[in-house]
Amino acid sequence: MTLDLSSSPAFGQADLSNCEREQIQLAASIQPHGAMIVLSEPDLIVIQASENARSLLRLDRDPIGARLDELVPILAARVRPRLKDDLAQVPLVLRTPVGANSARDFDAIVHRPPAGGLVVELEPWGAAVDLSARINAALQTIIASASLRSLCDEAASIFKSIVGYDRVMVYRFDDEGHGEIFSEQREPELEAYLGNRYPDSDIPQIARRLYERNRIRLLVDVDYEPVRIHPRTSPVTGEDLDMSLCSLRSMSPIHIQYLKNMGVGATLVASLLVGGRLWGLIACHHCGPRFVQYEIRAVCELLAEAVATRIAALESFVQAQAELSVRRLEQRMVEAISREGDWTSALFDDPRTLLQTVDAAGAALICDGRILTAGEVPGTRDLREIGAWLDTQPRRAVMATASLRRDEQRLADLTPVASGILAAPVSSCTGEYLIWCRPERVRTVTWGGNPFKPVFSGDDPSQLSPRRSFAQWHQVVEGTSDPWTTANLATARLIGESVADVIQQFRSVRVLIAQAQLAQVRSQVGASEQPILIADADGVFLLTTQSFERLLHPDQSRPRCLDDLLDLFSEATQAEARRRLDELVTHRRAWRGEVELNAGDIGLRPFLVRADPVFSSPELVLGFVLLLTDLSERKRAEDARHRVQAGLLEQQKVMRQQLQWSANPMYRELLSAIVANAQLAALEVTDSVDLGRVPALVDAVQSSVQRTTQLLEHLAWYSAQYTNCDPPAGN
Repeated sequence: MTLDLSSSPAFGQADLSNCEREQIQLAASIQPHGAMIVLSEPDLIVIQASENARSLLRLDRDPIGARLDELVPILAARVRPRLKDDLAQVPLVLRTPVGANSARDFDAIVHRPPAGGLVVELEPWGAAVDLSARINAALQTIIASASLRSLCDEAASIFKSIVGYDRVMVYRFDDEGHGEIFSEQREPELEAYLGNRYPDSDIPQIARRLYERNRIRLLVDVDYEPVRIHPRTSPVTGEDLDMSLCSLRSMSPIHIQYLKNMGVGATLVASLLVGGRLWGLIACHHCGPRFVQYEIRAVCELLAEAVATRIAALESFVQAQAELSVRRLEQRMVEAISREGDWTSALFDDPRTLLQTVDAAGAALICDGRILTAGEVPGTRDLREIGAWLDTQPRRAVMATASLRRDEQRLADLTPVASGILAAPVSSCTGEYLIWCRPERVRTVTWGGNPFKPVFSGDDPSQLSPRRSFAQWHQVVEGTSDPWTTANLATARLIGESVADVIQQFRSVRVLIAQAQLAQVRSQVGASEQPILIADADGVFLLTTQSFERLLHPDQSRPRCLDDLLDLFSEATQAEARRRLDELVTHRRAWRGEVELNAGDIGLRPFLVRADPVFSSPELVLGFVLLLTDLSERKRAEDARHRVQAGLLEQQKVMRQQLQWSANPMYRELLSAIVANAQLAALEVTDSVDLGRVPALVDAVQSSVQRTTQLLEHLAWYSAQYTNCDPPAGN
């Protein structure tokens, strides 16, 4: 989603009608527990500074215009060799003495904003802590979590033990952007928020994008007085400083009021990015002010990355299990064709797979003028009405609604049994669908405050605030079913494709059996998007679909028989293909295997071949049906996994060499645990139903490991400063 920022209110100038567009990244002020200076490059001259920089850092002069070498020479000496580093994603963190006689130690957090230069944030240095053993135990717990619920419960418990806040919540976003408190750990005297839902407007899109860039956000005290940056605009760019990655950045006044309404005094929020999207947040709330030093925040970020990686693996595993059930169902349907001459018995005699994999109460197949049903569904006439309505909708792989009466008032009477509809086309013909139904579920949704009365404005404009009451507000929802999840849609698409394949195979059989209906069936099969070839008992092709023809270059010779197919295959697969085709024709043995097809201008493309003999009796073969399934996405997914696995092993090798200097062997053990978690995630992600997303998902896993190992290196280096262990040059 993109937002038009041309009319966006400046930071602190938004009200509840336009806070969605407030430019919160241009805060031009910081929280007062630290100080900030902005340096030009490469001379490291201070061009901007927070107004508290001189006093907090105990400098003997105004920092504006001074060289860092003069103000903080030790920091300048440590920063200058790192100027060529990529500091735009993960900041560089250094402990440095600052001020007259180097009286105080600070954590210097250095990053490079988009417009260039260097931002240096200085926070009071906290006492040294050794969390390595707890990190290792936490990682092992995360890796061992077998379900999403147990993982999130463990994550909330781990974060509460490490940061010590009064309340820790795992906040999950749904498909519409609303949030739900999915797990919670809290002090006994606090009101429970578990299960509460919050509207998507509570976290504007601009804020969500910042959560994707800056993975840890700290608010020390909701009652803080912002400290301005001087001058407000950069002398170099003439624009406000982009503070997206700043740890000290001031929070939006509306967000501060929101937290005060909840009785929150301080927060720490860690982002959970799964497959490159913001899946949720780990939100830590404290009743009073609370400062968390950088080292502990880095640990939180590292653990949040591990949790997000495990979420990706668990979600992919669930989809892979559903895919396995669907493949077994497909096999039963294929066997039923040979055994009984009718595949529908395998689909409806034991409909548990059909219903349970998408959590539906009923299902109906509309195909070939027949309607077959299982479970609780509307009557035959009503099902035909639903099919006719689906024909009017934009054609998609799956179509879903949780409120049929909202989308089609004429079908409102079906709400008790079919409030929710999930449908997959099973052919290119109109009116042929596999439809799942869910009944209306009158339910109570618990919101954290009334989402329909979000604004309060008193006589004084300063009283403008978000919802003042966060007491639970219960909404009775009628006329809808439980919403269909992304996993439901992916599984329905897979079942629909499998049923469509079987239908096409069955119709291909009918081509051989029912010559009188050849023209009609040719039209049905020929329109299939899947490449299909039908040959007679001698191996001469009777029909090839248009989708197969499109695979060939106009100059390529069209195959006339099964043997001609060999010319279309790559040299690497020709020998095996020749043997299997001979077994198919001579011994009537089915063929399941992979080939590389020379697909015209595209070149070689991998396909799965499913070739079956068709019998009119045990001894008489009518012909052969070949179905080709494009494996390009699967191959790309596997290549991505192999690439990432190899990259992870190389990364582990390099990191082990880099960590050899560390006095604490625990960091090398942590590296092994991090890589093991990522390898497991890469393996399970590759089994995802949605193959198109797999390369992006495994790239996200590798990116997460790169970020995590970089944090681990920082932590090891940071820890070494307390053990007099000299890190290698450049750290």
